[in-house]
Amino acid sequence: MTIKERYRRVLDLFEAAMPVAETELHYDNPYQLLVAVILSAQCTDKRVNMITPALFEAYPTAESMATATAEEIYTYIKSVSYPNNKAKSLAGMARMLVEKYHGEVPSDIDSLMALPGVGRKTANVILAVVFNRAAMAVDTHVFRVSERIGLTTGSKTPLSTEKALVKYIPEEIIPKAHHWLILHGRYVCKARRPECLDCVLTEVCRYYQKNTGKNN
Repeated sequence: MTIKERYRRVLDLFEAAMPVAETELHYDNPYQLLVAVILSAQCTDKRVNMITPALFEAYPTAESMATATAEEIYTYIKSVSYPNNKAKSLAGMARMLVEKYHGEVPSDIDSLMALPGVGRKTANVILAVVFNRAAMAVDTHVFRVSERIGLTTGSKTPLSTEKALVKYIPEEIIPKAHHWLILHGRYVCKARRPECLDCVLTEVCRYYQKNTGKNN
């Protein structure tokens, strides 16, 4: 099986198994999604969704959050991972949105990555989810699943994984494929105990074939 054939089959299997694949973060607008994604770093979406209703009630817009101190924001997000750093990032991000972008979330990766608390992964999530761009956000799930399945081989960094994925996945599918890989990693292809018996990709999965001796 060539790499192109592997990608084509994986995408077909995902489409059949998950015709609807979306972020599990709760949000109503680009500003809220940006806040939620910043909070989700090294934290579960479930935990983020528990704290954002009160946070968004207190700070419904970038303008309102821009007037808050990191200490004030901290009181709403203290149950997430690294709350001190994230509170500082949110305060700085909101101020920059207001000062440079009139409170609107920018739509290019360089401007997004210039915002406090926003790295390449977060920027790509915003581009894919909000603006439907062909941006592949590589988190730990995407990095792990891509290597296990065989979409990447020996990738050492999230960026190299990103480049490999966008090379072979059709542009119009990339935003959805991002969610396929994340959700598959979150619920099936788990880090410690992948649930291969519940996996729809066993016929093409390099990890499964290696560990079972089955080569379909």
